Amino acid sequence: MEEKKVIVITGASSGIGEAIAKELASQGHPVVLGARRTDKLAQIKNEVEATGGQAAYRQVDVTSLEEVQALAQTALTEFGRIDVWINNAGLMPHSLLIDAKVDDWNRMIDVNLRGTLYGIAAAQPIFHEQNTGHLINLGSVASLYSHVGGAVYSATKWGVKAISESLREEEAQAGHNVRVTTIYPGAVQSELVSHMTDPARREASQQFYDQFAIPAERIATIVSQAIAMPADTALNDIVVRPINQVQ
Repeated sequence: MEEKKVIVITGASSGIGEAIAKELASQGHPVVLGARRTDKLAQIKNEVEATGGQAAYRQVDVTSLEEVQALAQTALTEFGRIDVWINNAGLMPHSLLIDAKVDDWNRMIDVNLRGTLYGIAAAQPIFHEQNTGHLINLGSVASLYSHVGGAVYSATKWGVKAISESLREEEAQAGHNVRVTTIYPGAVQSELVSHMTDPARREASQQFYDQFAIPAERIATIVSQAIAMPADTALNDIVVRPINQVQ
């Protein structure tokens, strides 16, 4: 019988985070949901429990270390441990550098980079104490290349890739049986495009996503496969795109 794992997910109120939560809960894993919109979290919790799953949630802004640590404590209080921590929260407001959308830049840096680091800071000590754990960070195909309009987003997602690789090496040396997985999705149905404040970029991106984006459940399947690997093996870097997406 497969071991049931307590799984914490940030950015869990929609899109990839919601799909991961429902998929893993359907397999019997208790899930702990973190996001800003508590009405959505409550709805997802109710849906999980209605199908026999276990869920808890806490309002969290991933740019606050204290709130991320409180999310970790919620998992410990409700379920006694954390086996998998998924840093999923992210923003993608594309724009040209010449437009100097500094507020958008800062939001991406805060959520995409600091949010990932704060999740690691909250989970890593718990994993070391348990002598086991699994950190999953959501990068992007933009972690692997950049393009016009995506400079800052790509910079933050390249940062997630760099953080993840250093973390993987640190954990391999430390010997605490902590696995690290980074997933690099292409176009996936989510709310990312809605975060764009540049109308022209938002419209162009929406057309692209309407044509190519795959359901968020595809990423949930990948996460499920990653956490189901034997404890002595880690899937470290996974790129997943719609079959017709070129970049």
